Amino acid sequence: QVQLVESGGGLVQPGGSLRLSCAASGFTTSNYRMSWYRQAPGKERELVASISPAGDNADYVNSVKGRFTISRDNAKNTVYLQMNSLKPEDTAVYYCRRFPYWGQGTQVTVSS
Repeated sequence: QVQLVESGGGLVQPGGSLRLSCAASGFTTSNYRMSWYRQAPGKERELVASISPAGDNADYVNSVKGRFTISRDNAKNTVYLQMNSLKPEDTAVYYCRRFPYWGQGTQVTVSS
């Protein structure tokens, strides 16, 4: 069975940092593109970042470009999202994605 388990969310002040992790099982991560999505209350779920199977190419939504970095460690079957200079508008549930599967989500709250 395919399983995606996110961790690392929490409460942080504006300007702070968090690193999210997605632990994958049931497949070999090096064969698949992996993505992070987020969904804030009352808003659509949006693609935040994605990374190529080998980890040599990444894409970001404009609102996080320069602040967030997606990476992967295929030997550990884990994908990361490093989030710096966090803003209140980054508050959302963050989901790990490997089509057609979703993780359960982890809450990120940016507030003073």
